[in-house]
Amino acid sequence: RYTRFSICYYWINSLDQETSIFTSSETVDIPPGQENKTATLPYNYIIAPLGNAFSTGTYYCKVKWNDVEKMGKGVFVLVRDTGYVNTSYGWEILVTLTVLLAVLSIIATALLLWKRK
Repeated sequence: RYTRFSICYYWINSLDQETSIFTSSETVDIPPGQENKTATLPYNYIIAPLGNAFSTGTYYCKVKWNDVEKMGKGVFVLVRDTGYVNTSYGWEILVTLTVLLAVLSIIATALLLWKRK
């Protein structure tokens, strides 16, 4: 009964629209003596390349038998455009603050020496 099934990979975007990526029908032979035992079979599918930033969403795998349907928990994939750089201003702020403090200390030293004369 469960030797024929279909596997469907699809994704749901941020607008809750479902898009099918890949569907396959499978037939599995059951060895003698294994008829009433649970079996786990891995099926890997690589989704590549993801076209653009609009490919961001949750990707799912679904398996359908005659009257049974099982769905995975899904994997969220965030796709960024090429050339995206995660901005970090830590070093710039540190260098700017150091230069500012150095300039202020030079000015303060110059004012103290000028006032002393």
